[in-house]
Amino acid sequence: MEEKKRGDQNAQVVTSQVKSGFSDLWKVEDYWAIWLGFLLLILGIVLYFPRGPANMEQTIAQANATLEAESQRAPFKTIAWYQAVNAKKRLKAISSPLGNKMKGFTSKPKKWVVNPLNAFFMGEEAAGAAREKAMVKYEAAREKEAVALERAKAAEDAASAGGFHDESLNAEATKSIDAWRAAHVKASKAKSKIKSHSYNLVPSLICLMIVLAIFFGIGWKVMGNSMTKFVVGFAFVFLMAVLAYAAASNATMKHYGIGYAAWAILFGLIISNTVGTPRWVMPAVQTEYYIKTGLVLLGAEILFGKILLIGVPGIFVAWVVTPTVLICTYIFGQKIVKMPSKTLNITISADMSVCGVSAAIATAAACRAKKEELTLAVGFSLVFTSIMMIAMPAVIKLVGMPYILGGAWMGGTIDSTGAVAAAGAFLSQRALYVAATIKMIQNVLIGVIAFGVALYWCARVECVPGQRVSAMEIWHRFPKFVLGFIIASIVFSLVYQYLGKDVSYALIDHGAIRGMSKIFRGWFFCLAFTSIGLATNFRELKAYFKGGKPFILYVCGQSFNLILTLLMAYIMFYLVFPEITARI
Repeated sequence: MEEKKRGDQNAQVVTSQVKSGFSDLWKVEDYWAIWLGFLLLILGIVLYFPRGPANMEQTIAQANATLEAESQRAPFKTIAWYQAVNAKKRLKAISSPLGNKMKGFTSKPKKWVVNPLNAFFMGEEAAGAAREKAMVKYEAAREKEAVALERAKAAEDAASAGGFHDESLNAEATKSIDAWRAAHVKASKAKSKIKSHSYNLVPSLICLMIVLAIFFGIGWKVMGNSMTKFVVGFAFVFLMAVLAYAAASNATMKHYGIGYAAWAILFGLIISNTVGTPRWVMPAVQTEYYIKTGLVLLGAEILFGKILLIGVPGIFVAWVVTPTVLICTYIFGQKIVKMPSKTLNITISADMSVCGVSAAIATAAACRAKKEELTLAVGFSLVFTSIMMIAMPAVIKLVGMPYILGGAWMGGTIDSTGAVAAAGAFLSQRALYVAATIKMIQNVLIGVIAFGVALYWCARVECVPGQRVSAMEIWHRFPKFVLGFIIASIVFSLVYQYLGKDVSYALIDHGAIRGMSKIFRGWFFCLAFTSIGLATNFRELKAYFKGGKPFILYVCGQSFNLILTLLMAYIMFYLVFPEITARI
């Protein structure tokens, strides 16, 4: 009788958990991040896939035929080969009228030099002067490109006349074609700046604010909160995000790589630590709500096909070094530094070793770190990222390190994906490609790390002696938005493979992602960083700086990360798989 009673009680508990789990689908923030992220991804597919560039398939077929013919004709990449590549690269769904409208609706503040109002307004007279100035630069760049092209043609013809058997002529042709390519890139950039026109971003920014307030507000309401209070506070948070973008769009700030994230947190901190964040703003200060939705969108950009292009060397650099650094840094923090907070220790370790803010958010959710601990980890990440993205390219150039090795080194150590791309661009296109791809491979670990931390915390950190680890407890602790990240990555990877590289470039890379996902992800991250600043008071962080232990942990962990990543990159790219390096 007693066993039957206990069985009935257990059944009631299971039934209650099932009902609770089902209602979580519309009452829990993580799930709303998934639904909102999926909504935008589906919208991107619906808007851009049916509106591909004109004659896309014909252009791709002709270009691929040229690539095949030129690859068989010459032992190096010829002018015609590159021109065929350029023809495919011009195929972009975002260049459609719809894409241009979407770009205008979601526009961020423009670049400015002296007058900050130019970030939001530009009259016809000023636009005309900018166009004229840009035209002069373009004409000069185009003339240089034309000269470089003639030299490249002459060098290629000479190599062709020798049947491509003379290595010195082949080398000279390759060198001349590379010079033409560099001149072509500069001319293309100069041409893109001719389109300066008068603009007034205020109406579009107001419309975007209303749309995003409703977008997030509906979920906030269904979760049982006041949508009215959220919308009112959101106007202030959005304004701070816009100002952060405006500050980051200054020419000097762009030059030194000081992005919107640092400004968003700084502006928020100034308000929260002086006059204080108004109480009516706090309902919209929802860091995790914004950034979790953005991370679901990030999943669509992590495509397994692109990861495999670099292959095993990149996977070793990202998937072997990263968990090694994370585990060692955590143990170092506990055994050597004696970090009083295990949650702060693991959050800083994940932030520094995996991919910065995104990993910190997932890890903090898995171990249930305090808001102040997450803020501290994010702050370290932003400061060191700004330093490393400037210092590392300079060091690489100074010591004469091969750019592919340098790109792999930066991709595995600099926290932010955007900062990795900027640092890689300082070196070369190949360094940018390697750095960005390795960072992409590393980003895949967000879900793995979150699950591992949740499991470890349940089994070892917060375990009760004599009690078995509950699978349900691990599930409750696991950050559910990571599932959205993983699903988005798998689905878009499969679609990318099904459509093929060339069509996917036009419809996914330069359609659903650049025309929808990436734009909104940037806004969501900026809102999240603004919220971090508005919710942070230095008095609350004071206790965590005691003894400088978090700083020591980050510096030592990052130093170990730099050494181990460089060593692994050299071994993999130059000793074990040199043939892959030669193809990059």
